[in-house]
Amino acid sequence: MAGTDLSSPEFKANPYPSYAELRKEAPAHRVPGPMGSEIWLITRYTDARQALGDPRFAKDPQHAPEWARLLAGGASDEGPFGRNMLNSDPPDHTRQRRLVSMAFTNKRVERLKPRIAEITAELADAMAGKPTADLMAEFAHPLPITVICELLGIPVADRHEFATWTRMLLASPSTPEGVESRRRGNQLMNGYLTALIERIRPGVDPALDYDAQPDLLSALMVPWQEDRLSERELLGMIKLLLVAGHETTVNHIGNGVLALLLRPDQLELLRARRELLPKAVEELLRFDGPIERVPWRFTTEDVDLGTVTIPRGSAVNVVLGSADRDLTQFADADELDITRAENQHLAFGFGVHYCLGAPLARAESRIAFDTLLTRFPRLALAIPPRELRWEIGGPNIMRGLGALPVTFDGE
Repeated sequence: MAGTDLSSPEFKANPYPSYAELRKEAPAHRVPGPMGSEIWLITRYTDARQALGDPRFAKDPQHAPEWARLLAGGASDEGPFGRNMLNSDPPDHTRQRRLVSMAFTNKRVERLKPRIAEITAELADAMAGKPTADLMAEFAHPLPITVICELLGIPVADRHEFATWTRMLLASPSTPEGVESRRRGNQLMNGYLTALIERIRPGVDPALDYDAQPDLLSALMVPWQEDRLSERELLGMIKLLLVAGHETTVNHIGNGVLALLLRPDQLELLRARRELLPKAVEELLRFDGPIERVPWRFTTEDVDLGTVTIPRGSAVNVVLGSADRDLTQFADADELDITRAENQHLAFGFGVHYCLGAPLARAESRIAFDTLLTRFPRLALAIPPRELRWEIGGPNIMRGLGALPVTFDGE
């Protein structure tokens, strides 16, 4: 593992053997980070779960080393996502999450499911007459961006811009080109969303219940017990929802379809027993999830993790992709088993930062996989697996394919 480039195409193609080595060696590992720095990786399931729920592993960049603050854009409210739940700790995080949870309810997600099914069917229709397609560009990308825009109330005519802006915001902060991409994407999205908020706010009726509001954006503007998100918090939260609600689901669909196509026994089992779909979705999240590592956390004091001490002020990545392949937690962890009964994976995180959008992500992916199985019984890879290319850019926390060429008339 020594000397391995964690952002190389070779590592990205299959990081799991390297992670298995790390799990055997120690609870945590120092590896080279941006700008000549060092970061820590936590790779074992038990340690990862502990760190995700431990307040000593803080999210607020005020605890970060100087290089990490510079990459984040300085103060936590100057980065591309501003001040939001992702980069705050209790009690500020608790307050923001409560306000967002009041608006982003399971009831709202349930109400959206028929529309998700319609969007999914429309995308499948568009691919159906073709001999081949790029499943990422023609299905996995447009589905979640359309859904999250409808959830928020983004007008149809404006939605095509958001996928582009999202990719700009996820550019690497460690290169001049990436910094400029993030700055420009942030500027464009801020300008659009600020104007949209100003247009919508006068029509918001605070007397209506959260679930009665016409869209999530309107619901986020409704105060709760005389508290509400500030303008800056609202802007940051919308951007976070757009990016988190898009990119992670894109990768989950792509990774999941690929995993099934490479394992015909599991694919045929799922075709034959569609009632296994909920378990299959959880297993695909565990087996090759959309988030390889959580964004940095920063130690507020020296933290002992087994035989290793992580010093105060360190930047730490909890490696979800490794934790969810830990043999001490999952039997036959490197095997895809869509009948797996005990599956407490960490793909959506753990603790106070557990993904608020998990119900929506599960709804989208179940409908997406069900539609693909029904509409395309002979779905197959159109190129050899070795020719697939995994995304390398960005902050290097996501795991997703650049393209997924498929044919609809496979053997």
